Amino acid sequence: MNSVKVGLLGLGTVGGGTVKVLSRNAHEIMRRAGRGIEVAHASARDLSKPRICDTTGITLTQNPFEVVNNPELQVIVELIGGTDQARELVLRAIANGKHVVTANKALIARHGNEIFAAARDKGVMVAFEAAVAGGIPVIKAIREGLAGNRIEWLAGIINGTGNFILTEMRDKGRDFADVLAEAQRLGYAEADPTFDVEGIDAAHKLTILASIAFGIPLQFDKAYTEGISRITRQDVGYAEELGYRIKHLGIARRTEEGIELRVHPTLIPHRRLIANVDGVMNAVLVKGDAVGPTLFYGAGAGAEPTASAVVADLVDVVRTLTSDPENRVPHLAFQPDALSDLPILPMEKVETAYYLRMQAQDRPGVLADVTRILADQNISIEAMLQKAPANGDGSVPVVILTHRIREQQMNEAIRRIEALGTMAGPVMRMRVEHLKG
Repeated sequence: MNSVKVGLLGLGTVGGGTVKVLSRNAHEIMRRAGRGIEVAHASARDLSKPRICDTTGITLTQNPFEVVNNPELQVIVELIGGTDQARELVLRAIANGKHVVTANKALIARHGNEIFAAARDKGVMVAFEAAVAGGIPVIKAIREGLAGNRIEWLAGIINGTGNFILTEMRDKGRDFADVLAEAQRLGYAEADPTFDVEGIDAAHKLTILASIAFGIPLQFDKAYTEGISRITRQDVGYAEELGYRIKHLGIARRTEEGIELRVHPTLIPHRRLIANVDGVMNAVLVKGDAVGPTLFYGAGAGAEPTASAVVADLVDVVRTLTSDPENRVPHLAFQPDALSDLPILPMEKVETAYYLRMQAQDRPGVLADVTRILADQNISIEAMLQKAPANGDGSVPVVILTHRIREQQMNEAIRRIEALGTMAGPVMRMRVEHLKG
């Protein structure tokens, strides 16, 4: 049987890794897919740039539309990133009757509903395992392996840059800005690190995971996003003292009122497995009603880990080239006409525990004022730390852990605490999740 001819958009880190894996493991891949998979045509912005792969036998072009319009190709792999041109290319490929594999989380999170509808109309597949958590096959696990479960919640460390920064701050007592600069030098963070450290990248991925887990349309615009740039090494130390570690988590939870969809710094008990995922590694914890908690761990980025997911998607596509489109695994796990209209909860309605750090004047009655405000909002205190003032400083850091309460009540409590004349600066607030099975 003839090999399946693939067009590749982008020959950067992941594109080069994909060519390498397809070449090195060609025999094993053919044994699994039943046919060979051959990259026949590829586009790159700069054809003179050195590559990490051998492009012998691949027709190269600077124009990606030449690739998607090539009638000899059956599958297009989109690895150029961004959303505008990528969306146009993917929709053109679908219109031309080609299957699509993509690692583009922003494209799927923002335009996936449109892209999947177009693919259904043309009877083609869009596969996107590499869009979330690099080489970890978490999309397939949720969509297929956990299909017998009602997913209750999931929580993930799904951005390696943020995890590297928080790990270095904890292990070496370093400041955020110092570690961010190192992450940029090492290539973990971009020159503009906003997508990573402010949680936008993680929110793209969480949007995809939540849609597959709960059978809801993709709704990136409703995800709550908060970054890690305000976290200090003191916060990291106080969390450790209280038995917690700070992780930048994406959390999606099904409730009676709707779906929580949020990315923010989170204190997790240090004994949880996910709290011990360090450096640039990723992990996703999924709680199903039948299976209980399951943890998926591995490399969330890199040439070959991400290529691993891209090639796995290619194998899936090749296996189903001759199958009835009506009997394929649905893009978002649930049949398109069975997607739920459960609303995404606004953050004010989310219930969680909290870590509060404030700088208070060192005089009688200050803590009483704070605890009175918390009590007025029905907020119970679980633990408290008060540190000695620095020499010559008339204020002290106070750290409070609370029990679970609605965000709306905590917002009001923080507003009133910050209005006290005895507070120096704003209250630092982080959520606390115990992630119990």
